Amino acid sequence: MDRTRIAQLYAHMDEFGDKTVTVAGWVRSIRDMKNFGFVVLNDGSCFKDLQVVMNREKLANYEEVAALTVGSALIITGELALTPDRPQPFELQAKTIVVEGAAQPDYPMQKKRQTREFLRTQQHLRSRTNLFRAVFRVRSVAAFAIHRFFQERGFVYVNTPIITASDAEGAGEMFRVTTIDPANPPLTQDGKVDYGQDFFGKQTNLTVSGQLQAENFAMSFGDVYTFGPTFRAENSNTRRHAAEFWMVEPEMAFCDLEGEMDVSEQMLKYVINYVMEHCPDELDMFNKFVDKGLKERLQHVATSDFARVSYTDAVKILTDAQAAGHKFEYPVKWGIDLQTEHERYLTEQHFKKPT
Repeated sequence: MDRTRIAQLYAHMDEFGDKTVTVAGWVRSIRDMKNFGFVVLNDGSCFKDLQVVMNREKLANYEEVAALTVGSALIITGELALTPDRPQPFELQAKTIVVEGAAQPDYPMQKKRQTREFLRTQQHLRSRTNLFRAVFRVRSVAAFAIHRFFQERGFVYVNTPIITASDAEGAGEMFRVTTIDPANPPLTQDGKVDYGQDFFGKQTNLTVSGQLQAENFAMSFGDVYTFGPTFRAENSNTRRHAAEFWMVEPEMAFCDLEGEMDVSEQMLKYVINYVMEHCPDELDMFNKFVDKGLKERLQHVATSDFARVSYTDAVKILTDAQAAGHKFEYPVKWGIDLQTEHERYLTEQHFKKPT
């Protein structure tokens, strides 16, 4: 089927004006105005929707289409009419509409805004909402930007094991991977589980880091990076903990701490700028409905020279603030691990920029 993506229509609307095109997507809403009807369609190619106009006299299956519900799949052929004086820059005047798949009456996603709690029960459909469409597209673009940043600088992308016997310097609690039957495990003479009879012949886990293998590769290629899933088994229900997440880990031979900090700062700015350039509609939605001030903060990070401070100097800044009356939940003294509240004080109140 020769179809045009909605993203193409927005990118090249002047070229498609007054021309016949075929689009395919899922219904976001349908309004029946007796003689005319309107279908709002999205095909996933961009954040914006396409408005389709139906004429009862010209569309043979008008009644069938008007009776459809949110989520139905349509293939529509029509003429693209430019409408520069209206809120939407163009609309599709439908000539034919093929109902590729009608949504069932109990289809759970509706035009109204859904709560995140409800969407957790509809994970297979949540990507059809504005929120998660934006989240997953930004994630996709950010992941591509990470790869592009390192590839443009000559780094070699290495895939490190997901199942490993390495504890990666004790980076966190690990999930066990085993083929042993927990109800009837083989035992050694001293009564312990005999992992010598397991699939790998030893205890294995889901990785918490690809650092060890990346260091090995850096000794051959110089500059390498890993970017893949990692797992932590701490039973911590906080916003800062995830059982599964993707982590970027560059390793560079013949590089000092200043060089490491340079790469970190450059990568963050590169990814932020790339996402801001390629996901403006998604970031506008986040800024308006999810996190007001987000775009301003992103711009601030992308244009600021990062502050750099040693641990000792950071502790002095914090202890001086503490002595001046600033209250920290975790009192500061040299030798402690800095907590989130300490990091936020340094970045938000003392340096007022990324640190």
